Amino acid sequence: MSDKKLHIVPLGGLGEFGMNCMAIRYGDDIIVVDAGMMFPDAELLGVDIVTPDFSYLEENKELVRALVLTHGHEDHIGGVPFLLSLMNIPVYGTAFTLALVERRLEEHELLDDARLNRVSPGKRIEVGPFSIEFIHVTHSIVSAVALAITTPMGVIIHTGDFKIDPTPTDNQLFDLHTLAEYGKRGVLLLLSDSTNVDRPGYTPSERAVYPRLEEIFNRAERRIVIAAFSSSIHRLQQILDLSAEMGRKVAFLGRSMLSATEIAHNLGLLQIPDNILLRPQDIMGAAPHKVVCVVSGTQGEPMSAMSRVAVDNHKSLSLERGDTVVHSARIIPGNEKAIGRMMNHVARRGAEVVAGGMNPPVHVSGHASQEELKLMLNLVRPRFFVPIHGEYWQMSKHAALASHLYSYGLEESFVLETGQVLEVDQAGARKNGKVTVGRVCIDSGSIDEVVEDMVIRDRRHLSEDGFVIPIIAIDKHTGRSEGLPEIVSRGFVSTEDRADLMTAARQVVARTIESSSSEERTDWGVMQEKIRADLKRYLGKQTQRRPLIMPVILEV
Repeated sequence: MSDKKLHIVPLGGLGEFGMNCMAIRYGDDIIVVDAGMMFPDAELLGVDIVTPDFSYLEENKELVRALVLTHGHEDHIGGVPFLLSLMNIPVYGTAFTLALVERRLEEHELLDDARLNRVSPGKRIEVGPFSIEFIHVTHSIVSAVALAITTPMGVIIHTGDFKIDPTPTDNQLFDLHTLAEYGKRGVLLLLSDSTNVDRPGYTPSERAVYPRLEEIFNRAERRIVIAAFSSSIHRLQQILDLSAEMGRKVAFLGRSMLSATEIAHNLGLLQIPDNILLRPQDIMGAAPHKVVCVVSGTQGEPMSAMSRVAVDNHKSLSLERGDTVVHSARIIPGNEKAIGRMMNHVARRGAEVVAGGMNPPVHVSGHASQEELKLMLNLVRPRFFVPIHGEYWQMSKHAALASHLYSYGLEESFVLETGQVLEVDQAGARKNGKVTVGRVCIDSGSIDEVVEDMVIRDRRHLSEDGFVIPIIAIDKHTGRSEGLPEIVSRGFVSTEDRADLMTAARQVVARTIESSSSEERTDWGVMQEKIRADLKRYLGKQTQRRPLIMPVILEV
C-alpha cells in the first residue's frame, strides 16, 4: 500500500464561488465530496444554471465509489442530478440534505434509480479504503456536517461550509470535541471554508437576528413581509415563534419556500405552532396587522415570488401603504442591481424597506470569520492545509492566516485552483498536474440540453429558426411605452409572410406592455421575460417555429 498516492482533485469551488465539488482519490478508488452548481453571469444568455465539468469523473467512472454531501445549499447539491445522470453512484448525506436532493432528482426523473443513504452526524461509513465520519457543524442551513475522511495515508478533515455558533437556535452545538480529538491524534490535511476570511472577529450567532425582528414586529402597524432564503430554517423558526408570540398568522410564498418548510417540518426540524399558518389565498382577506408573509426570491430573480410581489404581479399578495418589507438575506455579489430595483418597486408602493447592515442585524452570515477560522486551524493542527470555497485572494489570505501553525507541525499550505491536483505520499505533498475542468451551461434545467459551446448552440438555433428582436422604448419615469414596438427579424419568415405576421407580433408585444403594471414596466428584467414568453407562444402557434427572441428595452 505504501507506493500508492493520495490525490486531492478540486473540480469546482476553488478560485470561484459556487459549483463546489472535490474528488479524493487513493489508488483505484475515488470519492466525491459535494456536487454543486452556480447561477450564470448576465452575459450567459439562455443559460439557466452552470455545473462543473465532470469529465475527470467520467473518464474514471469505474473507480468512483460514492458521492458524499456536506449540506443542502444549491452550490453544494445543485449538480447532483447532472452527475447521477452520468453515473449511478451511491449518495450519502443527512436526512434534510437528501430530502432536498430528492426534489431535484424528481424534477429530472432520476429519483427511482437513485441510491440515497441517510447518515446522522456522529455516524461513520466505509467506502472502499475510506472511512468517513459525519461531524455536526453550525451553518445557515440545518443538518450541515464536516467530514473526517480516514485514508491509508492519514486523516483528511473537510469542513464543508460552517461558522462556530455558540448559541444555535436549535441548540444543536457545533461538535468541536470530535474535531479536537482528531487534532490530538494527528490530521494529515485540512480543507477549510474561506468565504468570510476577510472579516475580523467572530460571525454573530443566528440568535443575533431576533432582537431586530422583535423590534420590527413591535412597531409594524400593518403586514410584515420578510424575504428570506428558503433554506434558512433557523430564521424561519424565529419568525414563526415571534409571530405566535405577537398573535400574527404566517403565510409562506414561493415554490422553494413551500418545499423547504414542508421538508423541514416533516423531519421535525421546523416546529410550526398550532393554527398559525395562513393560506396564501387568504392573505388579502385577513386583518393586515395580524399577517406575516415569508417570501422566497431574495436576490431579485425575475419572476420569483418577491419580484412578483414588488411589481404587484403576485396572485396572493398586494403590497399597500404602511406595510413593512424586510430583506433578511445577504446580497450575493452581482445581484446588487436586481435587488436594488426590487426594493425601489417596494418603496414606490408605499411600503417601508428594512435592509442592510444595521445593528442589531436583520441577517447574519452562515460562514466563519477570522477568529473561528483560526480556532478550526488550532483545533485540527493539520500537517498540510488547503483553503477551499472562495476567490483566489480569499484562499491566499486564509493560507496566510494559518502561518502561525508552522511552529506547531504545519508543513505547508497550498492555494489550489479548480483543476489543480494535490498529490500526497510518504515523502510529503506537492502540486502535481491538472485535470480537465470547466463549466457546463445548462439550458431550461434539462439534462438533455447541455450548452457545451455557446457559439455552436446559438448558431444552430439561428440556422434553424432565425431570430426576432422586439425593440421597445419605455419612459423610465412613467413606465409608458413610447409608440408601437419595432420588430427586427432575420432568418425567420419569408418577405411575403413577414408583413402581416410582424404587424400582429407588434400588437402582441404592445398588449403585453399594456397589461403590465407600471412597476413591471420599469423593471426591464421582468418585462423582457414577459415579452419573450408571450411572443414565443404567439410565433410558435402561428409558424410552428422557435426563433431566438431577444427583447431590447430602451429606457428613454
